[in-house]
Amino acid sequence: MKYIYGVLCVLGAVLPFCVFLSWLAENGPNLLLLYTQISTNPLSSMAWLDVIVSAFVLVAFIIYEGRQLKMKLLWLPIVSTFTVGVSLGLPLFLLMRELHLEKTKL
Repeated sequence: MKYIYGVLCVLGAVLPFCVFLSWLAENGPNLLLLYTQISTNPLSSMAWLDVIVSAFVLVAFIIYEGRQLKMKLLWLPIVSTFTVGVSLGLPLFLLMRELHLEKTKL
């Protein structure tokens, strides 16, 4: 599973950034335009709220599960979640968890 999580980390980081960098190249660092475009209609607002709630649920899971397992570097998937997205934060935490469980079994 660690290899699958590793591949998903790469995809979860690269794919969102490709889209964002394309938008950034076209529009520049215009935060007002970004906010306007992501809240244009109820469907896009619903999708963003879903992502935001998922990010906070993931952070709660990372903190709870990470402390239960006495994992280190829990800040890394949390920061990844808020700088890139759940698409990186979740597979990164699962990869770290898998490596930690492997290490503690030895």
